[in-house]
Amino acid sequence: MSTKSPRTDPRVLRTRQLIRNAFIDLLQEIDLEKITVNRIAERATINRVTFYLHYRDIPDMMEKMADDMINAIVAIFEDVQRQSRVDFERFVLVSVLEHIAENSNFYKVLLASKRIPIFSDRLMQLMVDVISSRAENRDASLSGSVVSVPKDIAIWYGSSAFIGTIVFWLRNDMPYTPNFLANQLSLLFRLHQNTTSS
Repeated sequence: MSTKSPRTDPRVLRTRQLIRNAFIDLLQEIDLEKITVNRIAERATINRVTFYLHYRDIPDMMEKMADDMINAIVAIFEDVQRQSRVDFERFVLVSVLEHIAENSNFYKVLLASKRIPIFSDRLMQLMVDVISSRAENRDASLSGSVVSVPKDIAIWYGSSAFIGTIVFWLRNDMPYTPNFLANQLSLLFRLHQNTTSS
């Protein structure tokens, strides 16, 4: 029995992308509360019925967009892990930042705008999970050392710092390349790890 999910028809993917792009464009022009399915359909050059073939309503569309965002980032983590890189953190950072840069319009509107918390909340939860997992692995390998900062505070700090940096990077029109920013974040994470263990 295959665990692989069936491939989605490219036409379906294309239509969903049109709908999502229309939603992002509208968010840059008007408040979320003023966005209707009619406006999205008109901007996406589809009819309302086509919208409803893909989503129940606008909240359902946003929920699925947030799921897709998290799935894309998780796929990056898994891909880097499969390559079993020596400097895992740096390669993950570069890959995630490159993904965000390639989709900067999406992330700038939905993550850096503060208007739709579902996206930043989902990303924050993913980062908490990732940092928790990495911290547990590190704690196992550093069993003899004493951690001076409670683990939950270190995790909150690390995930908030990472997301806050991405948000400021996007709001400032990505003044640094993903590679440069990843290197700087790697240095900061190493400094942070050194100060939380003695």
